[in-house]
Amino acid sequence: MEQPLTESSGQDVPDPAPRAATIHDVAARAGVSIATVSKALNNGGRMTPETRARVLAAARELSFRPNALARGLHSKRSFAVGLLTDDVYGRFALPVMAGVSEGLIDHGVSVFLCTVEDDPALAQSHLDVMLEKQVDGIVVAGKRVDRLVPVDLAGLTVPVVHVMSEGAPDRVSFRPDEAQGAELAIRHLLAGGRCRVADVTGPVRFRVAIERAEAWAGVLHETGLDQPGGGALFGAWSEAWGHAAVAQLWAQQDRPDAVFCGNDQIARGVIDALRERGVGVPHDVAVVGFDNWEIVAKETRPPLSSVDMNLRELGRQAGLTLLALINGKDVQPGIRALPCTLRVRASSGGPA
Repeated sequence: MEQPLTESSGQDVPDPAPRAATIHDVAARAGVSIATVSKALNNGGRMTPETRARVLAAARELSFRPNALARGLHSKRSFAVGLLTDDVYGRFALPVMAGVSEGLIDHGVSVFLCTVEDDPALAQSHLDVMLEKQVDGIVVAGKRVDRLVPVDLAGLTVPVVHVMSEGAPDRVSFRPDEAQGAELAIRHLLAGGRCRVADVTGPVRFRVAIERAEAWAGVLHETGLDQPGGGALFGAWSEAWGHAAVAQLWAQQDRPDAVFCGNDQIARGVIDALRERGVGVPHDVAVVGFDNWEIVAKETRPPLSSVDMNLRELGRQAGLTLLALINGKDVQPGIRALPCTLRVRASSGGPA
């Protein structure tokens, strides 16, 4: 006859599974009522910001997980939003998604990602799945602001917010302030004593290339400086183009002492071409890129100064705006351009 497992039997008794925290535990930890916890977790009710923050902190400390099904039945919400993007490589979409998740996680809302390339049928299929899952809203994240994700979003019954992709006039769209970012870079180079700043950028068919070039030209005009190269040099978003552009610039007599590049890949090509010519960076020529793609910028030699579009913050703001729309709040439609930040590294005379 088998003996029950006891301490005296010499066999280990497995510890009982830890009890999951309940809403009562959160209320006790935060020193509030259960009703206040429920309102705080659902971003509702009237309470001070300090009380709401205390409840959310208690929920995190206890790893409290509300019953999503029960919440959904009670509020007629799924507490999930979809992110639809044509950026299959995730260069822009993944930082945006991280920001959306950051903005929504404390409100108990999850995010799931669908990539559609340039395939309208695939985009429609993903959209249909999102609607079948009864998402509370959708974030549309593009890889360029002047091209729409290939799907018809008209007539949807859930709110939609765009990031790096301009939506209809009655929707909210978030994008970086390209001109402000370019001005940061040019003024940084001028403040470092440079006076012949060239612009090597992407294809002229891209709106962001035009906006950055116009900002570059505007600052030079304002300060009475000439444009090395006779104007902005437009080409591919590639290292090869950056390399070729230096050959064009060095074929002229008035060579630049700084180069503002349309993205970080172009900047790497510029730096490689300068090194091959025995030109020191930043001693002879300072270089600044755009995008602050850290896997490129930090590994460039010397490390590359670059304009950061703050994609994560764009996503966070988009997520919070979508949440406000989901909760029925009035949100002013239109395009919201968020400021960029300049990350100064050794290529423009900053710290190595």
